[in-house]
Amino acid sequence: MNSALGFGFIALGLAASVLGTAGGVYALASGRRSLLATVYRWTWLVVVASVGAFVIMEIALFQRDYSVSYVSQVGSSSTPPLFNFAAAWSSLEGSLLLWVLILAGYLAAVVVKFRQRLTDPLLGWAVVVMLGVSAFFFALLVGPANPFVAVEVPAGFEGPGPNPLLQNHLLMAIHPPLLYLGYVGFTVPFAFAIAALITGRVGEGWLVETRRWTVAAWGFLTLGIVFGAWWSYEVLGWGGYWAWDPVENASLLPWLTGTAYIHSVMVQERRGMLRVWNLSLLCATFSLTILGTFLTRSGTVESVHAFTAGAVGPALLGFFAVVSGLSVGLIGWRGDRLRSPGAIDAPVSREGSFMANNVAFGALAFVVLLGTVFPLLAEAWDGTRLTIGRPYFDSMARPIAMVVLFLMSTAPVLPWRKASTEVLSVRLFWPAVVAVMSMAVSLVLGARGLYPVLTYGLGGFAAGAAARQVVLATRRQGWRGFVGRTNGGMIVHLGVVLLAVGLASAESYRSERTVRLEVGETATVEGHEFRYLEPGADINDRRLRVFAAIEIDGEDVHHPSTINFRQMGQIVATPSVRTGFTEDIYLVLAENPDPDNDAIQLRVIIRPMVAWIWAGGLLMALGTLLALFPGQRRRGTEPSSAPVKVAPVPDGPPPADADTGPRSREATGDPEAGTSGDDAPDGAANRVGVDGRREDVRA
Repeated sequence: MNSALGFGFIALGLAASVLGTAGGVYALASGRRSLLATVYRWTWLVVVASVGAFVIMEIALFQRDYSVSYVSQVGSSSTPPLFNFAAAWSSLEGSLLLWVLILAGYLAAVVVKFRQRLTDPLLGWAVVVMLGVSAFFFALLVGPANPFVAVEVPAGFEGPGPNPLLQNHLLMAIHPPLLYLGYVGFTVPFAFAIAALITGRVGEGWLVETRRWTVAAWGFLTLGIVFGAWWSYEVLGWGGYWAWDPVENASLLPWLTGTAYIHSVMVQERRGMLRVWNLSLLCATFSLTILGTFLTRSGTVESVHAFTAGAVGPALLGFFAVVSGLSVGLIGWRGDRLRSPGAIDAPVSREGSFMANNVAFGALAFVVLLGTVFPLLAEAWDGTRLTIGRPYFDSMARPIAMVVLFLMSTAPVLPWRKASTEVLSVRLFWPAVVAVMSMAVSLVLGARGLYPVLTYGLGGFAAGAAARQVVLATRRQGWRGFVGRTNGGMIVHLGVVLLAVGLASAESYRSERTVRLEVGETATVEGHEFRYLEPGADINDRRLRVFAAIEIDGEDVHHPSTINFRQMGQIVATPSVRTGFTEDIYLVLAENPDPDNDAIQLRVIIRPMVAWIWAGGLLMALGTLLALFPGQRRRGTEPSSAPVKVAPVPDGPPPADADTGPRSREATGDPEAGTSGDDAPDGAANRVGVDGRREDVRA
């Protein structure tokens, strides 16, 4: 029953996506905009189908309906409820089911958000693109990745349950959905970018309407990456959080290009520049999410994060080629209309700094992409198996990261167009003071080495610049000084500084030692005393856990352990971590302990300031949330309650550049301009809607 219902829902989703895509193309190509209403009805069928399929899968998991192929692979009566629920995305087919569910949610949100403009061709083409993406993923579910295949199982069959690594920490119920919300969320701005290219409305209107969608997707992806690193640190027992794993890199790549886009799009809004660059970045970001999906789900790479090999790899690679080719073709087709009306007046300016920032992020993305795919290309070419390890990534990424930190320091304080020496001396004074103090304090506390000390200095410089911006804004606007794209962005910058300082400290001053202890014995590592109190074990029908009680410094007792998941016969080392503001003490059993033998091999890892990494990630998420809310537009004034006046619009489609125009100084978020800089318009106060119309928002 569950197999038939589930397959019926995904078949319905495929049919609705295909019919909606075809109907939308016909309505828009023929100019019959009235038919677009039918297209939007198909979107609701897509929502119903995706929700229905996901609900049926969860019902099958909780019923332990092993006649459903996916449940027979990941289901088990001994799996706790939370991880049984999360098992829905713990393997290939289920992860694609979650993908279409989230995509349907974004599709519904777009239709509801722009429900007053449903006949606009720009919105119509955007919905068609999203339906086309939905059709592709539903096709995977109907075909090679069908999770609802009916299977026969013998009486008394008991499923193995999810991978043990995916059912022993809360973060595995949180990390994948957040990552997918980021991955899939970039479909929205990508769809509007393609729609702008198709309609020829390549000005700034579509940027304004999709800005928050992009920021939200970026925020989800950021939090997903940070929680994934946290999970790796807490679960895998190796004492690390990032290993430049191909699947880790697959999530980092769209984050890098998305970050570059979020910065450079402000230049286009303000000066009408970088149109080709921004469209290319946005299309590259979406394309990289598809490439990352291929790397994760094709079985091409070996990784603790990757799914097993499946038949979806060639389809995903083909879809990646189609998306990339379509994007390049449309940008080339609209090349004449994408010419920028302005140019960078001086390299020492905000737009010059943003451009340098884009080059740095682009270079870092290229370094990561090359190190990730080159071994795959070499193996495909002549069968040579290459390994590009951490030394390559660290040596190449660190210099670029230093450049990014420096640009984070200067960009917020630079004015648009050109900066005078007097302005720079005033605005950079306090950030420079904070930088010098940070380096001095770190040296006094014993910091050594060029990389960490330079990170502390540049981190202080960036933190000083961001804090200056926030202080000036809050002095003028009170608590609203924390709200808005620019000021929220400064909170994100502070989070990046915390993360960078934490990474530099944890990597540069890590110490590790393995000690052999008998019951009652004590060992000293880096000034900390570790006493082995006693062994222990607990057992249930799901697992056998063997642990050692370790007392640290005569105070806390921790229990590093090994867990034998009985259904799968797999033993997993589970660390115990004492987290502190200045350092983490990480304990892991170096080998599976013998309950009949008192001696253990205890691995002790001490890493300074790891907690700063997690705090930085959470602060970045908070800044993203603040950036989603509109900031105060004018100093000393409240938003007008007068009705909005819409200027008359001539009949016929808007001209190609109907939504262009320079942005005012107050749109920059410059504290000296007296505004939070969210999206305050120029002196004429014209705001551009998704339909290309200018709205006079003056009272």
